[in-house]
Amino acid sequence: MESHRRRSVLTLSAVAALVVAAPLLTGCGKDAHPGAAAVVEGDRISMAQLQSKVGAVRDAQRSAPQGAQMIKQSGQLTRATLDGMIREKIVARAADDAGVKVSRREIQQARAQIEKQAGGRKALEKALLQQQAVAPDEVDGRIRMQVRFEKIAKAEGIDPRSPQGNTRLNAKLTQVSKAMKIDVNPRYGKWNAGKSALGTAKTPWLRDLSGDAKDRQQQRM
Repeated sequence: MESHRRRSVLTLSAVAALVVAAPLLTGCGKDAHPGAAAVVEGDRISMAQLQSKVGAVRDAQRSAPQGAQMIKQSGQLTRATLDGMIREKIVARAADDAGVKVSRREIQQARAQIEKQAGGRKALEKALLQQQAVAPDEVDGRIRMQVRFEKIAKAEGIDPRSPQGNTRLNAKLTQVSKAMKIDVNPRYGKWNAGKSALGTAKTPWLRDLSGDAKDRQQQRM
């Protein structure tokens, strides 16, 4: 029982690939939501919030031994960060719809397991920074979303590790996202229904937060 739970926590993606039918904001100077990078159901993601997250990643990258290489490999960081921030809100809405709650204790337990798999706290933070451009202070948030995925899947009777389960979970989250009003500032691109991501980015459903070899290979594809 415990081994099954451990596998599911370690293999669920922290970033879902969502298809969002999103109307764009009007052009610069006539924005419907001035100063917003995106608006999700009336909840603003401000330019300041977006740049704060981007800045935290860049600061962590600059302090890392391979910082220059990390920065070079994350040239679309601002767009990818906004993509993730929007997805977090969609997953939160899906969790609410499913009656799913995630406690601080559950996040701590999941993190302890993932840190053990990765080889410790520093190793986990390094893997997430290098492979997924996640700043150390954002690790708990990434794990929270992962635990939400697991609970949403359980509530829907879905095994997200199987291809069929992945398809069902994708369809469920897409249904939720389509029911939400999402406006994206055109300077950051638009949601690509074919690739299920903002712009041309492509994020796999299943990713190991500990940054195992298979995940690293998938990231390079």
